[in-house]
Amino acid sequence: MTTSAIHTTVGMEKAKGIATPRTVVGVVLLLPALAFLVVFLVVPSAILLGYSVFTQNQTGDISLPMTLSSYERLIFSPAYRRVTMTTLRVAFFTSLFTSLLAYPLAMVIAYGRPMASRITMILVVAPLVVSVIVRTYGWQLVLGNSNTGVLNWILGTLGAGQAPVKVLYTEWAIVIASVHVFLPLMVLPIAGSLGRINPSLNEAARMLGAPAWRAFLRITLPLSVPGLVAGLTIVFSLTAASYVTPQMVGGNRGLMLGVLLEQQINTAFDWPMAAAIASVMVAIALIANVGVAWLVERRAALRQRRSGAR
Repeated sequence: MTTSAIHTTVGMEKAKGIATPRTVVGVVLLLPALAFLVVFLVVPSAILLGYSVFTQNQTGDISLPMTLSSYERLIFSPAYRRVTMTTLRVAFFTSLFTSLLAYPLAMVIAYGRPMASRITMILVVAPLVVSVIVRTYGWQLVLGNSNTGVLNWILGTLGAGQAPVKVLYTEWAIVIASVHVFLPLMVLPIAGSLGRINPSLNEAARMLGAPAWRAFLRITLPLSVPGLVAGLTIVFSLTAASYVTPQMVGGNRGLMLGVLLEQQINTAFDWPMAAAIASVMVAIALIANVGVAWLVERRAALRQRRSGAR
């Protein structure tokens, strides 16, 4: 049988709905991954969602009737709403600052000389081999509110002020430590996108008289949006769901949803409320991913329409 006849036969089988051997093999290979996702993702998520709308009695048992009281407390209670807004603020500023710091590093990795590129890559990736707890302890020492903190010791040595700067146990302490923790996860996707941009485009812009900053804004930045979007969604989602860093450097003024979730389980023993908090954290991550992807697609569609109108 010739190749064209084979393709014709396969096409007829697909049109009739008959599974080809390749389709069967593909389904069989997918089954273990699908089973894993169902057992360890779908089922736990369904149980979590169920716990969030059930009622916990005085003995600690969770059963009917179903209620949305946990979500109402989380949304309408001023204390819980303040924690949610703190989580969103910290995640937003962490994503913003990591993106600003990531571009110069990513450009060195993508466009720099081989030695500079390798050294920068090592410096960016090296913190990933150190535990988050160790790195956060380091930031506790650096941002200490007393004169023994590294930052206050430097300011005191320079004569910048007598009173110690109180950065530790604030939202900004979480942002600073989170930027350090998640910076590699922003640099690597952006560097990958920059590496796929044709260097001749920037060279052409510079030869036509565009300054470096305009070439970056008009060529490099738009073409590196896929890497930027990947980095933003990863950093925002992980920051909003983080527990170790807010617990160690945030204190009461930097209370975030991850810390509140731990308190509801280990201190208050309020499982429906903890499940509602976890569901909201998952919703925040999903909304961030879908929202950023939608904005990028809309921007691309607008640019396509404008280019078509021209």
